Amino acid sequence: MQPLEDRDYFTDYEILKEPYAFFEAVRAKGPIYQPPGKDYLIVTGFEETLEVLKNNADFSAIIGLAGAAAPLPFTPTGSDITEQVEAHRDQFLGGELLVNYDDDQHTRVRTLLNRLFTPSRLKKNEEFIDDFSDRIIREMVAKGGCELIKEVATPFVTLVIADLLGVPAEDRQMFMDVIEAAPAPGNLESAKNDFSSPDHPLVVMGGYFAGYVQDRRETPREDILTELSLATFPDGSLPDLVEIVKMTTFLFGAGQDTSAKLLGNSIRYITDQPGLQDKLRADPKLIPQLIEEVLRLEGSTKQTARLARKDTKIGDRDVPAGTKVLVAISAANRDPDRWEEPTKFVLDRPKIKEHLAFGRGKHVCAGAPLARVEVRVLLEKLLAYTSNIELVEEKHGTADNRKLDFEPSFIIRGLSELHVRLTPAVGLDLSTVAPATPVVEQAQPVAGNAGLSTGKTKIGDLLKNPDARAVLDKHFPGMTADKRIAMAKGMTLRSVQKFAPGQFSNEALDAVDVDLAQI
Repeated sequence: MQPLEDRDYFTDYEILKEPYAFFEAVRAKGPIYQPPGKDYLIVTGFEETLEVLKNNADFSAIIGLAGAAAPLPFTPTGSDITEQVEAHRDQFLGGELLVNYDDDQHTRVRTLLNRLFTPSRLKKNEEFIDDFSDRIIREMVAKGGCELIKEVATPFVTLVIADLLGVPAEDRQMFMDVIEAAPAPGNLESAKNDFSSPDHPLVVMGGYFAGYVQDRRETPREDILTELSLATFPDGSLPDLVEIVKMTTFLFGAGQDTSAKLLGNSIRYITDQPGLQDKLRADPKLIPQLIEEVLRLEGSTKQTARLARKDTKIGDRDVPAGTKVLVAISAANRDPDRWEEPTKFVLDRPKIKEHLAFGRGKHVCAGAPLARVEVRVLLEKLLAYTSNIELVEEKHGTADNRKLDFEPSFIIRGLSELHVRLTPAVGLDLSTVAPATPVVEQAQPVAGNAGLSTGKTKIGDLLKNPDARAVLDKHFPGMTADKRIAMAKGMTLRSVQKFAPGQFSNEALDAVDVDLAQI
């Protein structure tokens, strides 16, 4: 039988769903281990993990999304392969996303992202969080229970980020639907991890953000989308539209996974640790301590990856340029050399915020403060409005024999579902519970003789008008049935022309305008 430590982390479903025994077997081989026949290292030690994450000079984040097992698109040569990495950046999965950026490129884009997470911005966003969480938790308590991941966590965090970014109300349901259908990053059961696919959730949402940014740059308003669209790099230059789009859409993918999975993992401990939920109800100020210990034990990110771009070291081990490294964050957070009784849940664990669940160094999770607020407020509401929270035994078994299904992802640690039964708090009035989902403004149908044009009318509005749809299909056969059209719903055809001049020529658009004028 193959030793546990030599099994393939990236393809073994048993390990992907329950990775801790595997990482402990690897740790027994030392804090840095190279599995037989593999071309990457696995780092499980806390100090060694911290060393890699903070050493941005020698390690590149370019393989953060692809993972350490993915082959490089070139053969590394020499003691410094930085130029090779950059020359092949567009051949790496997600190479043009912030999470994989290095050096000045990362710093420049990170300054844009940091504008969203200022204390004043988060404070304003917390008002939305408090109101929405109050309604969604009351609704679930009134029902007597729910499936926590899809009914609460995912829609909640999606709309929180939508509010933070200023996504128009009429588009928020679409964003919720896209996120709900999206696979977790690194999920081996889905083909939707291909960022070049027109059906990829980030690509679909990117089309909407392209429209938002283009519109705000042409017609500025007093809103966060305008502020973000007109934000400049530290040198005063205006980012390309595509850079803003990539940053904002990735926030949806990264943000919803981190927070949604953290909520589910937190509820597991609240329900299964004897007396814990009563202790938290008696003193809600302990909830932040709970969150930090859950982040250590069951953080949403199991691992990340780095590529040595220069000859370097991890600890006292020589690491040649071109070496791929699996950085096992979840193993580092259970390192017995750093944590006393590392597998035990300890509510008041000393120096708990030193865990690495959100990373460390330049690539530390920018949304960490938001995730902490989201989960804290939801847990406060859940505990305040219930007298008991329990997992549904028919779905998940008893406390001493749980049946839990985790995402088969090499990146994300999170439950695919969690069914809970909620007993209302004594005296809680649930007679007038308002629907939790915010009211979505319905766009008005486009009327005849509305002055339709390719320069002023959004594609989404043209699609609502049967006559306008016929015009589009006349000049661009099959256009209205193309799934990719959803990407440009918030833009005009003239705006889209800037990205696809070969498909939408001036002559063709002029002809469309002539026909639209007859409607």
